[in-house]
Amino acid sequence: MISVSRAVTPEPADVPYSPDPVGPAGRIGLITLATDFNSEDDLRAILPGDVRLFTTRIENANPVTVANLQSMAADLPRAAKTLLPGYGVDVAIFGCTSGTAVTGSDKIAELINQGMPGTKVTNPLLASELALRAVGAQKIAILTPYLADVTQSVADGFHQRGFDVTRVMGFGLDNDFDMTALPPKALLEGALKVDTPDADAVFISCTAIRSAEIIAEAERRLKKPVITSNQALIWHALNLIGYKNPITGFGTLFDHAPQPTNQVEVP
Repeated sequence: MISVSRAVTPEPADVPYSPDPVGPAGRIGLITLATDFNSEDDLRAILPGDVRLFTTRIENANPVTVANLQSMAADLPRAAKTLLPGYGVDVAIFGCTSGTAVTGSDKIAELINQGMPGTKVTNPLLASELALRAVGAQKIAILTPYLADVTQSVADGFHQRGFDVTRVMGFGLDNDFDMTALPPKALLEGALKVDTPDADAVFISCTAIRSAEIIAEAERRLKKPVITSNQALIWHALNLIGYKNPITGFGTLFDHAPQPTNQVEVP
């Protein structure tokens, strides 16, 4: 004889509670690349626990060339619309330094605001420029994981913003997997190698590389500020939402506030 269980009527949980705030100190939205293996981990490692990171992805493809970087910008408005629709974020981050360099910081913000009107926006090039000014750097050495032409576009971006670039080096990689696979030790050695005596700071470009964990050691050995894409992004985003609690372990940048700049982006 087959027994048949009767349907169970759902009951209300009837548990008293007060809702916990989600990201009580702020919500940061990240638009990262479909091929990015690293930026979410890097950013969350730096981010304080009372600020939440929410992620969406933009369509792109390897190899990382100037042409491919330029073409992916068209997907930014669509991607921005998928960041907590109906709730929104306090600031939106575009997580690609080289993509910003070839498209332009103002254009990136314009495209994101098409999908998220009125939202504050930052990107690695803008955040890093402000970070370098905050630590008082005028002359900078630049390390990247990119091919030569992409590396050149990043260096040109900083030159156009009024910085003197003393040396530029790239690892010559053309895809995000290989960039994330770069050992932090290699990035540290690269930072030490690219530095010049007259450089006020070293900038390590790219959100896809694991550079956050080597900042403190690089600064200790170089005895000067070290700015990385993801570090600068979190620093700038936290300043945009008015976050005041201290951040430690990720470089002297977090001891500084952004400085006003009248620098105009050169097309």
